[in-house]
Amino acid sequence: MKSINGGICAAKGFSAGGVHCGIRKNRTKKDLALIYSEVPAKAAAVYTTNLVKGAPLTVTKNNIADGIAQAVICNSGNANTCNANGIEIAEGMCEALGQALKISPKDVVVASTGVIGQPLDLEPIKNGIPALVASLNADDCSAAAEGIMTTDTVMKEIAVEFEIGGKICHLGGIAKGSGMIHPNMATMLVFITTDAAISSEMLNKALKGDIAGTFNMLSIDGDTSTNDMVTVLANGMAGNAEITAEGADFDEFMKALNTVNIGLCRMIAGDGEGATKLLECKCTGAADLATARTVAKSVICSSLLKAAMFGADANWGRVLCAIGYSGADVDVNKIDVAFTSKKGTIPVCKNGAGIDFSEEIAKEILLEKEIDIEVALNSGDASATAWGCDLTYDYVKINGDYRT
Repeated sequence: MKSINGGICAAKGFSAGGVHCGIRKNRTKKDLALIYSEVPAKAAAVYTTNLVKGAPLTVTKNNIADGIAQAVICNSGNANTCNANGIEIAEGMCEALGQALKISPKDVVVASTGVIGQPLDLEPIKNGIPALVASLNADDCSAAAEGIMTTDTVMKEIAVEFEIGGKICHLGGIAKGSGMIHPNMATMLVFITTDAAISSEMLNKALKGDIAGTFNMLSIDGDTSTNDMVTVLANGMAGNAEITAEGADFDEFMKALNTVNIGLCRMIAGDGEGATKLLECKCTGAADLATARTVAKSVICSSLLKAAMFGADANWGRVLCAIGYSGADVDVNKIDVAFTSKKGTIPVCKNGAGIDFSEEIAKEILLEKEIDIEVALNSGDASATAWGCDLTYDYVKINGDYRT
């Protein structure tokens, strides 16, 4: 397996585009994105666990109940959530795109992101679809990656090349997500494409099996979005024998999916609203996987620890505090903690108690852009990783006037 360029356009038969249609006031920012497969593709998706769900999720779930999709349309600037006519608008987006692409509107995945509770006018979207279709590009997905952004400061795209049954396959993804991220299934919006041939049943199995250790281990601010969705389209154009059961081919596909998902998790965490640092908590030595995940996620979600990392303060007590209220069954007298960056590693806690360390060296380590928080429970062989970011003044500034 190797990393390649192209994002969602790396897979054969996929093209993508993006335009400004008028949802967002700033005409320099794209607000409508499209992903298209030359042929119908197997489809799988996971959705937010928030009881308040955006209308597009309901429509998408209905549309891909048969396991097939051929296009994805997504608008930014308005979440189409808590709107009386939300379903009508989402279905109207599918209908308009279906007519333009000459495909069934039932083969369209629809998504929206932005402000919750504001009416969404269908007309700008319908009027923008001809230009959106004309913008399709099989070599560059940047317009689509830009079209799904809200408070994101950078586009997020990744792709890998791998081999199944002697055939070269590709899998790539784009994502948006910067705030309101504390998923229990996915994260804001993630769109993945692959030219590998895999049944819809196994595609579902792969996606649902992977998110527990990737997107479910990601948190920016503790708020689970109403519009979270991860969607995968697999059009089979690589020509491999279709994956219909577990085995070596399925394992290779899972490796590719996991590589892309972890890459996107790190990009989203590093681009958290107002963030200056990517935080990665690695929990090792747990009695079981559930304990490892609970501990890692609790540490990465601690507002106090996130604030300490912003200030490059090696306040390791906040790590133990987060472990203590996580609900995990751990022996606090066995816990070791260390902070690591490219400047080195500094142990700060041994067997649940503080140890002497240089505050000056610790600060130098914590001033880096990527920080690893290493937690060793010393009670077993299970491990897990979670991703997040520091908590800064700018987070409050961004969210204090996000709507107005």
